[in-house]
Amino acid sequence: MQATKQIGWAACCCIALLCPAQAQPTDTHANFQSVTEGGATAWTNTHPVTLRGVILNNPEEWLPGEWDADAEADGRMGAQWQIVLQAVEAGDRGGTACWMGQNYSSLPWVFGHSYSEAEWASEMQRLNFDGAHRFRKGDLVDVTANVSLPFGGKRNINEAHSTNPANDFSIQLVTPGFGLPEPEVIRLADVVHPYDGNADTKECIFDPSRQSGGEYYQSMRVRIESVRFATPEEYTPPQNYYRANDSTNGWGVGGAFCTVTDGEGRFFRVRMPMHDLGPLPNGWFSAEGILNQESGSGDGTFGYELFLQAVGPTLRQIQVGGQTMILWPATYTNYVLEYTTDLEDPSWTNVITAPVRWIAVEEELGEEPRYYRLRQQQE
Repeated sequence: MQATKQIGWAACCCIALLCPAQAQPTDTHANFQSVTEGGATAWTNTHPVTLRGVILNNPEEWLPGEWDADAEADGRMGAQWQIVLQAVEAGDRGGTACWMGQNYSSLPWVFGHSYSEAEWASEMQRLNFDGAHRFRKGDLVDVTANVSLPFGGKRNINEAHSTNPANDFSIQLVTPGFGLPEPEVIRLADVVHPYDGNADTKECIFDPSRQSGGEYYQSMRVRIESVRFATPEEYTPPQNYYRANDSTNGWGVGGAFCTVTDGEGRFFRVRMPMHDLGPLPNGWFSAEGILNQESGSGDGTFGYELFLQAVGPTLRQIQVGGQTMILWPATYTNYVLEYTTDLEDPSWTNVITAPVRWIAVEEELGEEPRYYRLRQQQE
């Protein structure tokens, strides 16, 4: 019996050597992202800190990661890398972005911190792989940060703009293919106020308790229902940091912006991914992605946007024998189908048909064209 115990103990030691111990979370995303009344960071814990979360995006979706030979000479950041983690632990909520760049010296307050091509490749190997496993969205991981910085209204895990290895953060695989969380379904009314005609007004809904508004959904998967692209006629306020330059010109351009609206005076910035999402949606659709915040330095009470990853459902309208056939590609509970005849000043009317997968709505054609949308009903 004693020999058996000794053999078992030796086997356990071998297994321990082959399987390094997993990091354990030492803080929550909710605490890490806590803010003051002005949107500045309120986090008071110490480094190193380990957060657990599921990866919401592949890094190549968000930023260009190819090393740029002319970045230093031209004063550009060059290659960049970013993933967003969403909380999964009981009692936690929210998420955290992890970021690094090739040429920190492009920042006016940083000197002498830029990665060579070989060094950048080494960093990418370190951050994108755990052994033979390449990290992908849906993986559950632990991220340990030796430093972090607040910027844009949130606290980021990063290298504090330094190539010093002491500032490296590390990623450890917990569960491969853990699965993406279901997106929380929201309306623009949940995150933005109607535009009041004042260019200096912050339209974003900011709640420092993080129980509502953009802070409640920051760095999480969401699906914004019942939006369409804003038209130049209705989208005329002066441009500023948190509005897109044009309503649709950015479509299909990685890192560019578009503007969506709920048709009720609310406008919201949508950031394009690096990959192609297909043709520009027509009419009303849902926008799915990661609720992000980029307010710049200082004031952190605005700058919410959607990093777009998918669109749908796009309602299809087919004219058949003097009738309009309305089709949509999925089943939606707690939704109503509505129409209006005036997009500039909409008055919505219910279509008395429950939104059910692949069912067509037959509407008699009138003198005025009708515009349709699916709208989530308030609880």
